[in-house]
This record gives sequence, C-alpha cells and structure tokens, in this order.
Amino acid sequence: MPDTNTIRIATRGSALALAQANMIFAQCRKTFPGLSFEIKVLKTTGDKLQSKGVKPGQILPKGLFTKELEVALVKNRADLAVHSLKDLPTELPAGLTLGSITRREDPREVLLYRDRSDRRGFAPGLTINQLPADLTVATSSPRRKAQLLKLRPDWNVIEIRGNVPTRLDKLAIDPKIDATVLAHAGLRRLDFAVGKDGLLRGDAVPDGTCATIVETTEMLPCVGQGALGIEIREKDERLAKLCQRLNHFNTQVSAEAERSFLSTMGGGCQSPVAAHAEVRREKIYLRGLSFGDGTQYSEAVVTGELNESQALGQALGEQVKTNL
Repeated sequence: MPDTNTIRIATRGSALALAQANMIFAQCRKTFPGLSFEIKVLKTTGDKLQSKGVKPGQILPKGLFTKELEVALVKNRADLAVHSLKDLPTELPAGLTLGSITRREDPREVLLYRDRSDRRGFAPGLTINQLPADLTVATSSPRRKAQLLKLRPDWNVIEIRGNVPTRLDKLAIDPKIDATVLAHAGLRRLDFAVGKDGLLRGDAVPDGTCATIVETTEMLPCVGQGALGIEIREKDERLAKLCQRLNHFNTQVSAEAERSFLSTMGGGCQSPVAAHAEVRREKIYLRGLSFGDGTQYSEAVVTGELNESQALGQALGEQVKTNL
C-alpha cells in the first residue's frame, strides 16, 4: 500500500523534466513544510521513441510524453504529474484535471548557430534576418519549420531529434547543420544562459555556440511554452487545495486562452499552429496563427477580459480558421 502521507510527484527522466520536477518539489517543500514529498521517475512513450530513433517526417501521437504519467495518476501510483504544458494535450483523460499552472518562464525561442571560428560559422549576435541564405536549420517542430521558412524561404530545414545537450552536440559536430532553434525556458531551466556577447553559456556547451533570442513578434512559441502544468486526479480535494497554492493566475488565464485556441484549431504540439497570450493592464492579449495544411497561412489577434480566457481562445481559433 502506498504511504498516504507522502505526496508522489511523477515525472519523465530527461534532464529537463527532472529539473522541472525538482523545481516543483522544492516549491512544495517550501510552501508545505509539514508534508512529505518524493519524486517518481517514469519512462514515457516519447522517451522510448527518442531512444530508438524517429524516422524523418514520422507523425508522433498526441500525449507522447504524458500518457505513462497519467496512467500512474489513475492507478494511484502517483499524486501529481509535472508536465511541460506544451506537451499536455488539451483533452485530458477521464478522471484527471489540470490542478495548477505555474509561473511562466521566458516563452521566447533561441536561435543557435556556430561562430565564425568553426567551419562555416558566423559572427555572434546575428538575427534571423541577418544570417545568410542557404542556411540549414535543424528542427523537429512543424511549427518552427513553417515560421522559419515564412521568414526565410531561402533556408533549408531538416529533422533533428534528442534532448537539449544532444541537439547542442549535433550542432557542434554535424557539418550538415548550421543552426537549430530551442526554447529559452528549457535552456534556462538547464542552467544555460544567453550571454551579452551573443554566446551560449553553461556546463558542457560546445565552444563557439552562438545564441540569439527571437522575439515573439517574430516567431510565435508553442501553446503553453515556458509554463508547467500539474495534473492531478479530478476528485482529490486535498491535492486540489495544494495545487491552488502553486498556481500563477496570470499564467493560468494566458495558458487557458492559448489552449482553447489550440483545441478550436484541432491541433497538438506537432501541428503548425502557434499562439501566445499575455496579461497587460488587466486584459488578455492573444495572438495566434496556423499554417493549415502547410501551404496556407492565417494570423489574428484578440483582446478581452481576464474571465474570458477560454472564449477568447475559441474566438481567435474561429477567426484564424475562417481566413485559411
């Protein structure tokens, strides 16, 4: 029988997932000093596919990095599941709910490339528009690929898989790869930093790795990017009350608007759909886009009240779909 006095936090075993779970673990211990917590590491379908290798162009199922954690919740083998919110499908399994959404990290993307000292390299600090033609960028995200090619149709985009350190290593050693794009939030949580000199800093960063932060006005992030979602059993009042203390309201309403947009568009984290919401002056500002079947493009912006997050996302989705 499980120890009912210990709250079990389920997570994937990747370096980033563990860093995120440990953040929640530390926050829980600080907020609830009288309770006991432990971390349970589980291997997901996504982890297994990454270790086996994924074929270029292969369509990956929704819930790739969440299913096994959700099974653990349903079977009472865990109490909280910590997810990168961008990986969590908008429709959750029966009996589960999103208990809280934590304060969002920087949602922007980072363009990474090699400096001029290494093979075909370039000066640090260059933006997407400043880099030369015929660049080969490696990304496994249809959303990133579509936006990059819209900005730079003269670039070539190829597939890349693996965790953050693996992708940094591939950028450093693979002569076919000139650049890649990663989430700033993930880099920061792994203790990497974009230096003022335009270089990426951190343990085991390959020498000469340049890093340029890409503003959301130039490239929209994935829905939920930078936020963590804590999933719990639907009728567990004790955990629901605990999660209320971990929730960040402005991030919650922003993420709800984005996820409502994604649900309206019928997409997942592997779809060429992007959105970003933020709270300014007690209003939600939500921008979203879709590339439809890959040959189309539609973008729109909506603004509304804080208590209209889901309706705003739906309204934006309908506008974007109408213009495809």
